[in-house]
Amino acid sequence: MLSQQSENVKDGALTKALSATVLVPTFRRPADLKRCLLALQVQSYPPDEILVVLRPEDEDTQALLRDEAAALPKVRTVFVEVTGQVAALNAGLDAADTDLIAITDDDTAPRLDWLERIVTHFSSDSKVGGVGGRDWVHEHGAILDGSREIVGKVSWFGRTTGNHHLGVGGPRFVEILKGANMSYRRAAIGSQRFDTRLRGAGAQVNNDLAFSLSMAKTEWKLVYDPEVAVDHYPSVRFDEDQRQAFNPAAVSNAAHNETLSMLNYLSPPRRIAYLVWAFFVGTRVLPGLVQVLRLLPAQKGLAPRKWAAVQQGRRAGWSEWLRRGRAN
Repeated sequence: MLSQQSENVKDGALTKALSATVLVPTFRRPADLKRCLLALQVQSYPPDEILVVLRPEDEDTQALLRDEAAALPKVRTVFVEVTGQVAALNAGLDAADTDLIAITDDDTAPRLDWLERIVTHFSSDSKVGGVGGRDWVHEHGAILDGSREIVGKVSWFGRTTGNHHLGVGGPRFVEILKGANMSYRRAAIGSQRFDTRLRGAGAQVNNDLAFSLSMAKTEWKLVYDPEVAVDHYPSVRFDEDQRQAFNPAAVSNAAHNETLSMLNYLSPPRRIAYLVWAFFVGTRVLPGLVQVLRLLPAQKGLAPRKWAAVQQGRRAGWSEWLRRGRAN
Protein backbone atom coordinates (compact mmCIF):
# COMPACT_ATOMS: atom_id res chain seq x y z
CA MET A 1 0.00 0.00 0.00
CA LEU A 2 1.11 3.55 -0.65
CA SER A 3 1.75 6.05 2.09
CA GLN A 4 -1.00 8.59 2.47
CA GLN A 5 1.43 11.20 3.77
CA SER A 6 2.61 13.93 1.45
CA GLU A 7 4.77 17.00 1.67
CA ASN A 8 2.99 18.56 -1.26
CA VAL A 9 -0.61 17.85 -0.27
CA LYS A 10 -2.03 19.59 2.77
CA ASP A 11 -5.59 19.50 4.09
CA GLY A 12 -6.82 18.15 0.77
CA ALA A 13 -5.46 21.07 -1.25
CA LEU A 14 -2.55 20.95 -3.66
CA THR A 15 0.10 23.36 -2.38
CA LYS A 16 2.16 23.22 -5.57
CA ALA A 17 0.07 23.14 -8.71
CA LEU A 18 1.15 20.89 -11.56
CA SER A 19 0.10 21.78 -15.07
CA ALA A 20 -1.79 19.05 -16.88
CA THR A 21 -2.78 18.20 -20.44
CA VAL A 22 -5.49 15.66 -21.23
CA LEU A 23 -4.79 13.73 -24.42
CA VAL A 24 -7.70 12.15 -26.31
CA PRO A 25 -7.07 10.30 -29.60
CA THR A 26 -10.22 9.89 -31.65
CA PHE A 27 -11.52 8.60 -34.97
CA ARG A 28 -15.08 8.91 -36.26
CA ARG A 29 -16.86 8.71 -32.90
CA PRO A 30 -18.14 12.28 -32.46
CA ALA A 31 -21.00 11.43 -30.09
CA ASP A 32 -18.65 9.53 -27.79
CA LEU A 33 -16.04 12.28 -28.02
CA LYS A 34 -18.57 14.96 -27.10
CA ARG A 35 -19.52 13.09 -23.91
CA CYS A 36 -15.83 12.77 -23.00
CA LEU A 37 -14.99 16.41 -23.67
CA LEU A 38 -17.98 17.70 -21.71
CA ALA A 39 -16.89 15.60 -18.72
CA LEU A 40 -13.41 17.10 -18.97
CA GLN A 41 -14.84 20.63 -18.94
CA VAL A 42 -16.21 20.22 -15.41
CA GLN A 43 -13.21 18.62 -13.70
CA SER A 44 -12.61 19.76 -10.12
CA TYR A 45 -8.96 20.28 -11.14
CA PRO A 46 -9.30 21.87 -14.59
CA PRO A 47 -6.79 20.76 -17.21
CA ASP A 48 -4.61 23.43 -18.76
CA GLU A 49 -5.36 22.02 -22.18
CA ILE A 50 -7.25 19.20 -23.88
CA LEU A 51 -5.55 17.82 -26.98
CA VAL A 52 -7.83 16.00 -29.42
CA VAL A 53 -5.78 14.08 -31.96
CA LEU A 54 -7.59 13.18 -35.18
CA ARG A 55 -7.02 12.47 -38.84
CA PRO A 56 -7.77 15.04 -41.58
CA GLU A 57 -10.40 12.82 -43.23
CA ASP A 58 -12.45 12.64 -40.01
CA GLU A 59 -14.87 15.36 -41.08
CA ASP A 60 -17.63 14.45 -38.59
CA THR A 61 -15.30 15.03 -35.64
CA GLN A 62 -14.07 18.30 -37.10
CA ALA A 63 -17.67 19.46 -37.51
CA LEU A 64 -18.40 18.59 -33.87
CA LEU A 65 -15.41 20.58 -32.64
CA ARG A 66 -16.42 23.59 -34.74
CA ASP A 67 -20.06 23.46 -33.66
CA GLU A 68 -19.23 22.99 -29.97
CA ALA A 69 -16.24 25.36 -29.82
CA ALA A 70 -17.96 27.72 -27.37
CA ALA A 71 -18.67 24.87 -24.94
CA LEU A 72 -15.16 23.42 -25.28
CA PRO A 73 -12.81 26.38 -24.77
CA LYS A 74 -9.73 24.40 -23.75
CA VAL A 75 -9.75 21.99 -26.66
CA ARG A 76 -6.93 22.10 -29.21
CA THR A 77 -6.87 19.84 -32.23
CA VAL A 78 -3.78 18.01 -33.45
CA PHE A 79 -3.88 16.36 -36.85
CA VAL A 80 -2.01 13.18 -37.71
CA GLU A 81 -1.68 11.65 -41.17
CA VAL A 82 -0.67 8.13 -40.14
CA THR A 83 -3.38 5.62 -39.22
CA GLY A 84 -3.45 3.90 -35.84
CA GLN A 85 -3.52 4.90 -32.20
CA VAL A 86 0.26 4.81 -31.78
CA ALA A 87 0.80 7.66 -34.23
CA ALA A 88 -2.02 9.65 -32.63
CA LEU A 89 -0.65 9.22 -29.13
CA ASN A 90 2.86 10.14 -30.22
CA ALA A 91 1.56 13.27 -31.95
CA GLY A 92 -0.17 14.22 -28.71
CA LEU A 93 2.96 13.64 -26.64
CA ASP A 94 4.93 15.81 -29.05
CA ALA A 95 2.35 18.60 -28.80
CA ALA A 96 1.96 18.64 -25.00
CA ASP A 97 4.24 20.81 -22.86
CA THR A 98 2.73 20.53 -19.36
CA ASP A 99 4.05 18.76 -16.26
CA LEU A 100 1.56 15.91 -16.59
CA ILE A 101 -0.11 14.22 -19.56
CA ALA A 102 -3.32 12.34 -18.77
CA ILE A 103 -4.57 9.99 -21.49
CA THR A 104 -8.08 8.67 -21.95
CA ASP A 105 -10.17 7.18 -24.75
CA ASP A 106 -12.83 9.10 -26.62
CA ASP A 107 -15.48 6.63 -25.42
CA THR A 108 -14.94 7.42 -21.74
CA ALA A 109 -16.34 10.05 -19.39
CA PRO A 110 -13.82 10.90 -16.64
CA ARG A 111 -15.47 11.41 -13.27
CA LEU A 112 -15.53 14.82 -11.65
CA ASP A 113 -12.43 14.36 -9.48
CA TRP A 114 -10.45 12.27 -11.99
CA LEU A 115 -7.72 14.77 -12.76
CA GLU A 116 -7.58 16.08 -9.19
CA ARG A 117 -6.82 12.59 -7.87
CA ILE A 118 -4.20 12.09 -10.57
CA VAL A 119 -2.44 15.34 -9.72
CA THR A 120 -2.55 14.50 -6.01
CA HIS A 121 -0.64 11.26 -6.59
CA PHE A 122 2.03 12.99 -8.64
CA SER A 123 2.31 15.79 -6.09
CA SER A 124 2.59 13.32 -3.22
CA ASP A 125 5.66 11.49 -4.52
CA SER A 126 8.23 12.89 -6.94
CA LYS A 127 9.21 9.33 -7.92
CA VAL A 128 5.77 8.54 -9.33
CA GLY A 129 6.07 8.50 -13.11
CA GLY A 130 2.63 7.16 -13.98
CA VAL A 131 -0.86 6.98 -12.48
CA GLY A 132 -3.87 4.97 -13.63
CA GLY A 133 -7.24 3.95 -12.31
CA ARG A 134 -10.43 2.02 -12.80
CA ASP A 135 -12.54 2.24 -15.93
CA TRP A 136 -16.13 1.35 -15.10
CA VAL A 137 -17.31 -0.51 -18.20
CA HIS A 138 -20.88 0.09 -19.39
CA GLU A 139 -22.26 -2.69 -21.59
CA HIS A 140 -25.80 -3.48 -22.71
CA GLY A 141 -27.31 -0.94 -20.34
CA ALA A 142 -25.48 -2.24 -17.26
CA ILE A 143 -22.16 -1.65 -15.53
CA LEU A 144 -19.71 -4.53 -15.60
CA ASP A 145 -19.15 -5.03 -11.88
CA GLY A 146 -16.73 -7.16 -9.93
CA SER A 147 -13.73 -6.87 -7.64
CA ARG A 148 -10.09 -7.83 -8.07
CA GLU A 149 -7.20 -7.07 -5.76
CA ILE A 150 -4.48 -8.00 -8.25
CA VAL A 151 -4.24 -5.41 -11.00
CA GLY A 152 -1.62 -4.52 -13.59
CA LYS A 153 1.01 -7.14 -12.76
CA VAL A 154 3.36 -9.45 -14.65
CA SER A 155 4.08 -12.96 -13.34
CA TRP A 156 7.64 -14.32 -13.27
CA PHE A 157 6.94 -16.24 -16.51
CA GLY A 158 5.35 -13.28 -18.26
CA ARG A 159 1.61 -13.75 -17.89
CA THR A 160 -0.03 -10.35 -17.53
CA THR A 161 -2.94 -9.59 -15.22
CA GLY A 162 -4.97 -6.53 -16.18
CA ASN A 163 -8.21 -6.23 -14.18
CA HIS A 164 -8.01 -2.43 -14.31
CA HIS A 165 -11.78 -2.33 -14.87
CA LEU A 166 -12.40 -4.40 -11.72
CA GLY A 167 -9.76 -3.13 -9.29
CA VAL A 168 -10.70 -2.51 -5.66
CA GLY A 169 -8.80 -1.49 -2.55
CA GLY A 170 -6.30 1.28 -2.01
CA PRO A 171 -3.59 2.65 -4.29
CA ARG A 172 -0.79 0.24 -5.11
CA PHE A 173 2.32 0.02 -7.26
CA VAL A 174 1.83 -1.81 -10.56
CA GLU A 175 3.66 -2.60 -13.77
CA ILE A 176 0.84 -2.01 -16.28
CA LEU A 177 -1.55 0.88 -16.79
CA LYS A 178 -4.58 0.78 -19.10
CA GLY A 179 -4.86 3.14 -22.06
CA ALA A 180 -8.40 4.27 -21.23
CA ASN A 181 -7.18 5.73 -17.95
CA MET A 182 -3.46 6.42 -17.64
CA SER A 183 -1.30 9.47 -17.04
CA TYR A 184 2.40 10.17 -16.98
CA ARG A 185 4.81 12.75 -15.69
CA ARG A 186 6.43 14.56 -18.60
CA ALA A 187 9.85 14.25 -16.97
CA ALA A 188 9.37 10.48 -16.80
CA ILE A 189 8.31 10.26 -20.44
CA GLY A 190 11.33 12.19 -21.69
CA SER A 191 12.02 11.10 -25.26
CA GLN A 192 10.09 7.84 -24.91
CA ARG A 193 7.24 7.35 -27.35
CA PHE A 194 4.71 4.62 -28.12
CA ASP A 195 6.34 1.79 -30.05
CA THR A 196 5.87 2.28 -33.80
CA ARG A 197 6.61 -1.40 -34.43
CA LEU A 198 3.23 -2.39 -32.99
CA ARG A 199 0.77 -3.76 -35.53
CA GLY A 200 -2.81 -2.82 -36.27
CA ALA A 201 -4.70 -0.29 -38.33
CA GLY A 202 -6.62 1.33 -35.47
CA ALA A 203 -6.58 0.42 -31.78
CA GLN A 204 -3.17 -1.33 -32.03
CA VAL A 205 -3.96 -3.51 -29.02
CA ASN A 206 -1.36 -3.62 -26.23
CA ASN A 207 0.21 -0.25 -27.02
CA ASP A 208 -0.54 0.71 -23.41
CA LEU A 209 1.15 -2.50 -22.23
CA ALA A 210 4.29 -1.71 -24.18
CA PHE A 211 4.47 1.89 -22.98
CA SER A 212 3.87 1.23 -19.31
CA LEU A 213 6.30 -1.70 -19.23
CA SER A 214 8.98 0.52 -20.73
CA MET A 215 8.35 2.94 -17.87
CA ALA A 216 8.27 0.13 -15.30
CA LYS A 217 11.83 -0.85 -16.28
CA THR A 218 13.10 2.52 -15.12
CA GLU A 219 13.40 4.05 -11.65
CA TRP A 220 9.95 5.67 -11.99
CA LYS A 221 7.01 4.15 -10.11
CA LEU A 222 3.56 3.39 -11.54
CA VAL A 223 0.49 3.71 -9.31
CA TYR A 224 -2.97 2.22 -9.76
CA ASP A 225 -5.77 3.77 -7.71
CA PRO A 226 -9.37 2.56 -8.24
CA GLU A 227 -10.63 5.98 -7.13
CA VAL A 228 -9.03 7.55 -10.21
CA ALA A 229 -12.09 6.62 -12.22
CA VAL A 230 -13.64 7.00 -15.65
CA ASP A 231 -16.87 5.60 -17.03
CA HIS A 232 -16.11 3.57 -20.15
CA TYR A 233 -18.64 3.01 -22.94
CA PRO A 234 -16.83 0.67 -25.39
CA SER A 235 -17.74 1.89 -28.85
CA VAL A 236 -17.36 0.68 -32.40
CA ARG A 237 -13.84 0.35 -33.82
CA PHE A 238 -13.03 1.13 -37.43
CA ASP A 239 -10.35 -1.50 -37.92
CA GLU A 240 -9.87 -5.27 -37.95
CA ASP A 241 -10.33 -5.57 -34.16
CA GLN A 242 -14.06 -5.69 -33.47
CA ARG A 243 -13.67 -6.75 -29.82
CA GLN A 244 -15.96 -9.81 -29.59
CA ALA A 245 -15.85 -11.00 -33.23
CA PHE A 246 -12.99 -13.28 -34.28
CA ASN A 247 -10.66 -11.81 -36.88
CA PRO A 248 -7.39 -13.64 -37.64
CA ALA A 249 -5.51 -10.42 -38.38
CA ALA A 250 -6.65 -8.81 -35.12
CA VAL A 251 -5.65 -11.87 -33.06
CA SER A 252 -2.29 -12.10 -34.82
CA ASN A 253 -1.63 -8.40 -34.26
CA ALA A 254 -2.49 -8.66 -30.57
CA ALA A 255 -0.15 -11.64 -30.17
CA HIS A 256 2.62 -9.83 -32.04
CA ASN A 257 2.27 -6.73 -29.90
CA GLU A 258 2.16 -8.64 -26.61
CA THR A 259 5.15 -10.79 -27.56
CA LEU A 260 7.28 -7.84 -28.60
CA SER A 261 6.35 -5.92 -25.43
CA MET A 262 7.13 -8.82 -23.11
CA LEU A 263 10.45 -9.67 -24.76
CA ASN A 264 11.46 -6.03 -24.33
CA TYR A 265 10.52 -6.11 -20.65
CA LEU A 266 11.61 -9.49 -19.31
CA SER A 267 15.08 -10.63 -18.32
CA PRO A 268 16.68 -13.42 -20.43
CA PRO A 269 15.58 -16.33 -18.17
CA ARG A 270 12.06 -14.92 -17.94
CA ARG A 271 11.90 -14.52 -21.72
CA ILE A 272 12.50 -18.24 -22.15
CA ALA A 273 9.83 -19.05 -19.56
CA TYR A 274 7.41 -16.66 -21.28
CA LEU A 275 7.90 -18.19 -24.73
CA VAL A 276 7.40 -21.74 -23.38
CA TRP A 277 4.28 -20.70 -21.44
CA ALA A 278 2.86 -18.74 -24.39
CA PHE A 279 3.25 -21.67 -26.80
CA PHE A 280 2.01 -24.46 -24.55
CA VAL A 281 -0.52 -22.65 -22.32
CA GLY A 282 -1.38 -19.05 -23.14
CA THR A 283 -4.72 -17.47 -22.28
CA ARG A 284 -8.29 -17.73 -23.52
CA VAL A 285 -7.72 -14.61 -25.60
CA LEU A 286 -4.32 -15.68 -26.97
CA PRO A 287 -4.43 -19.46 -26.54
CA GLY A 288 -1.57 -21.92 -26.44
CA LEU A 289 -2.00 -25.66 -26.92
CA VAL A 290 -3.55 -26.34 -23.51
CA GLN A 291 -6.08 -23.54 -23.89
CA VAL A 292 -7.00 -24.79 -27.37
CA LEU A 293 -7.85 -28.19 -25.92
CA ARG A 294 -10.01 -26.52 -23.28
CA LEU A 295 -11.78 -24.38 -25.88
CA LEU A 296 -12.41 -27.17 -28.42
CA PRO A 297 -15.69 -28.52 -26.96
CA ALA A 298 -17.33 -25.09 -27.05
CA GLN A 299 -15.59 -23.45 -30.01
CA LYS A 300 -14.83 -26.48 -32.17
CA GLY A 301 -13.04 -25.41 -35.35
CA LEU A 302 -12.65 -21.84 -34.14
CA ALA A 303 -10.17 -22.79 -31.41
CA PRO A 304 -7.43 -24.10 -33.73
CA ARG A 305 -7.92 -21.10 -36.00
CA LYS A 306 -7.27 -18.84 -33.03
CA TRP A 307 -4.17 -20.83 -32.12
CA ALA A 308 -2.83 -20.56 -35.67
CA ALA A 309 -3.34 -16.79 -35.69
CA VAL A 310 -1.72 -16.45 -32.27
CA GLN A 311 1.33 -18.47 -33.31
CA GLN A 312 1.72 -16.44 -36.47
CA GLY A 313 1.68 -13.24 -34.42
CA ARG A 314 4.08 -14.57 -31.79
CA ARG A 315 6.59 -15.67 -34.45
CA ALA A 316 6.40 -12.24 -36.03
CA GLY A 317 6.88 -10.54 -32.65
CA TRP A 318 9.88 -12.74 -31.88
CA SER A 319 11.39 -11.99 -35.29
CA GLU A 320 10.84 -8.26 -34.86
CA TRP A 321 12.46 -8.31 -31.44
CA LEU A 322 15.48 -10.22 -32.78
CA ARG A 323 15.79 -7.83 -35.71
CA ARG A 324 15.60 -4.52 -33.90
CA GLY A 325 15.82 -5.33 -30.19
CA ARG A 326 14.62 -2.51 -27.94
CA ALA A 327 14.63 0.19 -30.61
CA ASN A 328 11.34 1.98 -31.23
